[in-house]
Amino acid sequence: MNEPLIQLAGVCKAYRFFSLTDVHLRLEAGQVMGLVGPNGAGKTTMIRLLMGMVRQDRGEVRVLGHPIPEGQALAKQDIGFASEEMRLYGQATLGWHMRLVRDMRASWDEGYAAHLLCHFNLHPDQRVRELSHGERVKAMLLLALAPRPRLLLLDEPTTGLDPVARHELLVELMDVVRDDRRAILFSSHHTQDVEQISDVITFLDRGRIVESRDKESFVDRWRRVFLDLPAGTAVPALPGAVSVTTTGRAAVVTTREYSPAVEEMCARARVTVRDVQRLTLEEIFVATVTSQREEQQR
Repeated sequence: MNEPLIQLAGVCKAYRFFSLTDVHLRLEAGQVMGLVGPNGAGKTTMIRLLMGMVRQDRGEVRVLGHPIPEGQALAKQDIGFASEEMRLYGQATLGWHMRLVRDMRASWDEGYAAHLLCHFNLHPDQRVRELSHGERVKAMLLLALAPRPRLLLLDEPTTGLDPVARHELLVELMDVVRDDRRAILFSSHHTQDVEQISDVITFLDRGRIVESRDKESFVDRWRRVFLDLPAGTAVPALPGAVSVTTTGRAAVVTTREYSPAVEEMCARARVTVRDVQRLTLEEIFVATVTSQREEQQR
């Protein structure tokens, strides 16, 4: 069995007002993992740990088979990294940055870099200080993508991009994982982006992984079930119910374990299923985090 490109086991990192706690995570070659969480959830901290920018207090971090932070120099030879916190040299041109990275990375693909310039509508003679925010984001992503790394670590890669630019980036990311030796981990506030290209989705909240599984499991098993209740009838205890809202003789149940058995249970309880709706990934995320927080408060 091949070693995963990312492996975190029991990882903890404590700060004064925040702790990343008992994180277990695996990312296999050929996968795209979307890391979803509110501000302050720990997404950036996790990526910094993977890059060796901070050291974990406990647990094991391995990237591309190397222990981190000890083996970060070897791992970074095949990592493409971009973060909204990164800065380019304002007085230098994009072409200067491209030559700098090309000289440091033997895997730099000149033809692919030219393709990205065209696709992102960038010009090598542009000075960084003359670029818009969205253009600077695209420039950093070009520098991360052009060496064709085995692993891409992207912290909020679509922040500041307009819808067209976001689409251009997602097209390039989907092209990356056509090579099943490569993988991507990216954090994003845009759940639509995550849903569009991810194989695996990880929800992070208050420094803990709330849930991590393949996208189809999330999308297929979560439903909002609309019920009509006869007089004097209670809402049946449906499996995986995370919220129940009742108004008169109508009820709405949100469940994370939907199956045909749910409708059979309702029929036996003499409750009519009026409608069943899928949830968006954003709705699933909010419902998951809300139910998790409520359980912790009990």
